[in-house]
Amino acid sequence: QLAFAQQTVTLEECYRLTRENYPNLKNAELLQEITALNKENISTNYLPRVSVNGQATYQSDVTKVNISMPNVTIPSVSKDQYKAYAEFRQSIWDGGLTLVNQNLEDAILKSNLSELEVELYKLNDQVAQAFFTVLAMGQQKEVLQAQKKVLQEKLKVVQSGIRNQMMEKSAALTIEAEILNLEQNELQLETGKSAALKMLSILTGKKIDSVSAPEVDQSEIKPHREISRPELQLFSNQVAQIETQKSLLDKKRNPKVYGFGQAGYGKPGLNMLSDKFDTYYLVGVGVSWNPFDWNQTDRQKQVLQLRQEMVQQQEKTFSQNIQLLLAQQSEQINKLEKLLEKDNKLVELKTEITKITASKLENGTINSADYVRDVQAETVAKFNRELHEIQLKEAIEKQRIIQGKSPHPNLPPKGEG
Repeated sequence: QLAFAQQTVTLEECYRLTRENYPNLKNAELLQEITALNKENISTNYLPRVSVNGQATYQSDVTKVNISMPNVTIPSVSKDQYKAYAEFRQSIWDGGLTLVNQNLEDAILKSNLSELEVELYKLNDQVAQAFFTVLAMGQQKEVLQAQKKVLQEKLKVVQSGIRNQMMEKSAALTIEAEILNLEQNELQLETGKSAALKMLSILTGKKIDSVSAPEVDQSEIKPHREISRPELQLFSNQVAQIETQKSLLDKKRNPKVYGFGQAGYGKPGLNMLSDKFDTYYLVGVGVSWNPFDWNQTDRQKQVLQLRQEMVQQQEKTFSQNIQLLLAQQSEQINKLEKLLEKDNKLVELKTEITKITASKLENGTINSADYVRDVQAETVAKFNRELHEIQLKEAIEKQRIIQGKSPHPNLPPKGEG
C-alpha cells in the first residue's frame, strides 16, 4: 500500500484497479459455477433413470376359472401378493430438449455476465470524475502557489521601501492580506483534492496520493464513431436468450422415444397362475407425444415475442439517448477548445499588465491595492486556463466513456476467454 501510494497513478490504472476491487466482480465466477452445475444436471437426462420399489398386497378376490374338468386342477391366484423390483427408463431421443436446455443455460449466463459488465462500466464515470477533480484541484493549487510566490517577492520590495520611507505601511498590509487570501483558497483546494483522492482510494482499494494527467488523443474528439457500450451486448444477449426459449418450446412438442425395463422377484411373477415366489424381467421401447396442447405453446411464443420487442425498443431508446449525450458532449468540447484559445490570449495580456503594474508600484506611481487587483486578475485568468484544460481532457474522456471506449474487455463465459 505504501509503495503504491508513492507512485503516480494513471487513469487507465484507476479503471483497472476499480474493476478488480469491485466486490460484485466475484459474481462472474459464481455465475459460471452455477451454469456448469446446472448443465451437469441437465446432461443426466442422457443417463438411465433407475428406481427400486417393493409392495405387499392382500386383495379380497382374485381371478378364478370356475370350470371343472376330470383329472385337471386349475390353480388360483393367491389373495396375498408380494413383489420387489427395479425399474429403469432410458431416453433414446428426447426431441433435442436436453441440448436446448444446455444452450439456454449458456444464454442465461451471457445475459447475467452482460448485466454485471454494465454495472462495472458505470464505475468509470465515478473514477473519471474523482480523477479529474484531483487534477483540477492540483493544477489550480499550483497557480495559487506561483502567484503567492510572486506576491511574497513583491512584499520584500515593498517592505524595503517602507524601511527607506519611500512607501507607506498600508502597501505591505494590502499585499499580506492577498497572500492570506491565496492561502485560504489553497486550503480549500487541498481539501477538495484530498476528498477526491479518498474516493479514488476507496474505489481502487489502494491508497492513492497522486495522479498523472492523461495525454489527449485528438482522434477521440471525433463524435462519429462506432458505439460499443456493454449495454448493447446485453440487449443482444437478451434477444438471443429469448430465441433459445422459443426453440425450447418447439422441442417440448417433439415426440420422445425411450427404452424401459423391469426386473424383480415376487409372488406371483409374470405367471399370474403361479402361487410361488419367482424372478422376472421385461424390457421394451416406448414413444410419447402430445400432439395437442390447446395452443399453449403458441401463446407462450407470443409472450416471448412481445418480450423480445420490448428489449428491441429498449435498445433503440438507449441508442437515441447515447446520440443525444454525444451531441451535447461534442458541443462541450468545442466550447472548451474555444475558451482555451481565449484563455491563452487573456493570460498573456494579464501577465503583461501585471509586469507593468509591478514596475509602477516600485516607482511609486500606483498604490499596492492597484497592483494586487491586477495580480488577482492574472491569477483568475491562469486559474481559468488550468481549469479549462482539465475540463477539456475530462470532456474528451467522458465522450470516450459514452461511446464505450473502455480499455477492459467484456467478461467472458467460462471456457471462452
